[in-house]
Amino acid sequence: MGIWILNGITVDVNNVQAKKHILVENDKIAKVIDVVDGSVPPTEGHEVIDAAGKLVTPGFIDMHVHLREPGFEHKENIATGTRSAARGGFTTIACMPNTRPVIDTVDTVNYILDKAATEGVVRVLPYGTITKNELGRELTDFAALKEAGVIGYTDDGVGVQSAQMMKDAMALAASIGMPIIAHCEDDTLVVGAPVSEGTFAKKHGLKGIPNESEAIHVGRDVLLAEATGVHYHVCHVSTEQSVRLIRHAKQFGIKVTAEVCPHHLVLSEEDIPGLDANWKMNPPLRTPRDVQAVIEALEDGTIDIIVTDHAPHTEEEKEKGMMLAPFGILGFETAFSLLYTKFVLTGKWSLGFLVDRMTKKPADIFGLPYGTLEVGSAADITIVDLETEREVLKEEIVSRSKNTPFIGWKLQGWPVVTIASGKVVWS
Repeated sequence: MGIWILNGITVDVNNVQAKKHILVENDKIAKVIDVVDGSVPPTEGHEVIDAAGKLVTPGFIDMHVHLREPGFEHKENIATGTRSAARGGFTTIACMPNTRPVIDTVDTVNYILDKAATEGVVRVLPYGTITKNELGRELTDFAALKEAGVIGYTDDGVGVQSAQMMKDAMALAASIGMPIIAHCEDDTLVVGAPVSEGTFAKKHGLKGIPNESEAIHVGRDVLLAEATGVHYHVCHVSTEQSVRLIRHAKQFGIKVTAEVCPHHLVLSEEDIPGLDANWKMNPPLRTPRDVQAVIEALEDGTIDIIVTDHAPHTEEEKEKGMMLAPFGILGFETAFSLLYTKFVLTGKWSLGFLVDRMTKKPADIFGLPYGTLEVGSAADITIVDLETEREVLKEEIVSRSKNTPFIGWKLQGWPVVTIASGKVVWS
């Protein structure tokens, strides 16, 4: 039985809105019909979803997530993580390899893909590590990992400290047409620091993480990317200095792309209310100047896409405080509503811009056949209620963990139906 989605509002990158009826059959979009004078196609024998007054978009794509499995299932697993993603409107997610064991062998890739196929509800695309065990000492078998199904290589969670190791990795990745995705962090500048170097750190007597710790690796890596010709993608950009370096690299035609997280677009260190570790993340919240820089970079195309860096941790871990708690916050379930409320409703962005940066643009830069509502494309569809305002409630979070600074925030733009590969996976 197929699904007719009736009377939905679609939007393109130019913010042109239109009313459409969309037919899903099997796992594909079979028909897209303009709504004319309230006409309705014959729907007998099909499930019908009335999307009148609601936004219908391609399923959201998140190219930076942590599902924690294998090894940290007490925080999240593939089953709970993909359901949390579905609640947030995501139908394709790319999971980072800093699990235990890390995703550095074909067996672990197979484990992730098998688990996603049997227990997941949305599409899971794994990354493989750049180095074995993410120790920065020896490259993994890039060709074997590619054959197994990884979509790129990253030591996310730690920066590759050796320039020679990173150059070797880039050259190898380029030779087999694969991207390098970089967590940019110079370890010598961050040891023992839980927050950004700034007014919050000074006020609370904490060591701070300086902006240079990120930007030094960005600068190094864009030069290495130029030398090797690799597609180099910068994770979770958070500083004005990194933005400058990426913008400069793009102007010189270096193949660099970049991402930013919702929390780095809407929060600065000035928003941190106290020593609550639900506000502790890596990269940390920076200054208002940095926030403005990453917003402008997303708007002008220096930063290409929005990701969540969904990073679940247990309440017990976060209760250890700023110094001892792990870095990371949840991202899936508030991403769209947060950005819709803060940027679209305030007139700063068009709706089409936001949707594009969460759908078509990530698909394009990673060469994925998703992110579109064209006939014949994968039936990945998100239906969003743009009108209802709801409070973020801890008890409604689907993720196994609850670590978010957005509890109590009132937001608009909530996904109400998520269809992945032709099946309703959230409603």
